[in-house]
Amino acid sequence: MYRLPFFGLLSRRSPMEGLLEHYDKIAECIAIIDESLQCYVSGGACRDFSELTKAIDQVEGHADKIKRNIRNHLPRGLFMAVDRTLFLNYTNSQDNILDEAQEALNWLGVMSVSIPSHLQRQFINLLEEVRKNADQLGPALKATIAMSHGGANTEREGAKNHYRAVRRQRQVVHKLKTDLVRGIFEMEKPFKEIYLLMQFVECLDNMSHNCEKCADSLRAMIAR
Repeated sequence: MYRLPFFGLLSRRSPMEGLLEHYDKIAECIAIIDESLQCYVSGGACRDFSELTKAIDQVEGHADKIKRNIRNHLPRGLFMAVDRTLFLNYTNSQDNILDEAQEALNWLGVMSVSIPSHLQRQFINLLEEVRKNADQLGPALKATIAMSHGGANTEREGAKNHYRAVRRQRQVVHKLKTDLVRGIFEMEKPFKEIYLLMQFVECLDNMSHNCEKCADSLRAMIAR
C-alpha cells in the first residue's frame, strides 16, 4: 500500500542514479554527430568517419552496460518509489535516444552527399534544436528523482514545467524537420542521396520524439 524511497531497505544504490549516468552519454553522442555534420555539410577536411563511428559505438556500448546494470539490480517492486513498468519504459526511451544517435552517424558515413548551401544551415539548426531537447530532459529527470525521494509537493509544479518545456521543444524540432524534408525532396539529386539524407533527418527527429516519450514517462511517475 505504501511505497518506500528508491533506496528502500535492501538497495544500497538508487536505480535513478544509474539513469543520470546513462543520460550523460546522450551529450557525448550528440557532440560526435555535431562534429561529423559540421564537416559533412561543408565538405571540409575532418576525422575519418570510421573513427567517428567507432567513437560513438564506444559511447553507446558504455551506455548499454549502464542500462543492463540498472535492470539487473532493480529492487523488488515493494521497494521502488515509482511504478516498475514506468521506470522500464523510461529506460527504454532514453536508450532509444542513444540508438538513434548512433544510427544517424551511420547514415552519414554511408556516402558523401553534396548539400546545397541553403539547406546546410537547416541541417545544423535541426541538430542544435535536438540538442536543446535532450538538454531539457536532464532537469526533468533530476526533478523527478527529487520528487521520488520525498521532495515537497511544492516542487511538483516545477517538475511539470520541465516536462512541458521538453514537449514544447519537441514541436520546434518537428516543425524544422518538416521544413527540411520539403527542401530535401526539392533537391535534384539521385534517389539514393535523397534517401540517405531523409534517413539521417528521421533519426534526429526520432531522438527528439524519444525525449518527449521520456518526459511523458516521468510525468506519469509523479502522478501516481
